[in-house]
Amino acid sequence: MSTEPATFKQAVLPLDSFSQPRVQAGMLALVLYSLGHFCVDLYSGAIGAFQPLFVDKLHFSLTQAGILGAVMVFSGSFVQPAYGYLSDRFHSRLFSALAPAVAGIFIASLGLATNFVTVTALVFAGGIGIASFHPQASARATHGIKNNRGRWMAVFISAGTLGVAVAPTYFTTVIQWVGMHRTYLAALPGVVATILLLSLVHSPEPQRVARRHFEFSSLREVHKPLAILCLLVVLRSTIQIVFGQFLPLYLYRERGFTLLAASGALSMFQIAGALGGFLGGHFTDRFGGRRVIMFSMLCSVPFLALFFFTQGIVSMTGLILGGLILLFTVPVNVVMAQELAPGQAGTVSALMGFAWGLAGLIFIPLIGWTSDRLTMQTTMSALTIFPLLGFFLTLKLPKPVR
Repeated sequence: MSTEPATFKQAVLPLDSFSQPRVQAGMLALVLYSLGHFCVDLYSGAIGAFQPLFVDKLHFSLTQAGILGAVMVFSGSFVQPAYGYLSDRFHSRLFSALAPAVAGIFIASLGLATNFVTVTALVFAGGIGIASFHPQASARATHGIKNNRGRWMAVFISAGTLGVAVAPTYFTTVIQWVGMHRTYLAALPGVVATILLLSLVHSPEPQRVARRHFEFSSLREVHKPLAILCLLVVLRSTIQIVFGQFLPLYLYRERGFTLLAASGALSMFQIAGALGGFLGGHFTDRFGGRRVIMFSMLCSVPFLALFFFTQGIVSMTGLILGGLILLFTVPVNVVMAQELAPGQAGTVSALMGFAWGLAGLIFIPLIGWTSDRLTMQTTMSALTIFPLLGFFLTLKLPKPVR
């Protein structure tokens, strides 16, 4: 989103049997990485809050807004496989430990920017921190926890989704309280998370941890189901990312919402998605990942359509339930991919991040460009067909994926 993780020393020692210290260290690592995930994704979700202000104050076109979102996706997700490879190769905790502060400092400084070039540079730099965190943290968050990994992975991933959910309201509130020129104060949670990760999550002792070599052969053996999982991530993530980038702007421009209400609607969508991710992990342990993906893809479509083609509380209900069901699959894809190639957990987690980034890199600028020529209602509502395509693609997954 690796081999032996850098948690507490007890969590990386080769023990012959199950031990309580290992479980305690594993749970502490889960808590710390979940906190880091919340903070990192808090900054990855900030652009949606800034977009209406960039359009109004700096006079960005919708195409420029789309390009800006694509830059975030490129630096924050598209290059994740490189960080996954480096994480599996060098095992340094710094890939994940420094990430919240790096992301926070650069993204929170967007209020100081005065032109498109400066905004783009800050977003790109912040995205580097976001990209470096996910592969290593995804691989290490549940290490030392042997039972119900889907459920605990859901906790980790839902923490990130919750960070994305809080981001629009958090940054809109910060802007209203201290003004655009002091948004750098919003970097504080990321800096605190980095301090905790550096202080409490230690690197393993090289002589005590067996280093594994990166092997492409293990990925070639499962390339077909892995490719299907990546395509499913693209289809689901397109809606997730486009909403994250454009939903406040869409509601603000075309449906008459206030800026705070529009950001609040995005937060509701993302909070529902965080809950959906947690439930999806639980359902995966009980019913299997393939069934969860099929249900999510098929049943989210009518609720998303309800959001776009109705008004008022009915529309908002569709938005919330659509997000809840659609994001069932967030932890499912990661767990299924890691089970396909357990020896390359960091790399396959990064491939899921790569697929997420590919969706944003293609569709954020495309939605911005087409919205300048048509309407945001037309372009965004057309995306509701994607989960239906995902349902039919899921039928190609093996039963079950091991």
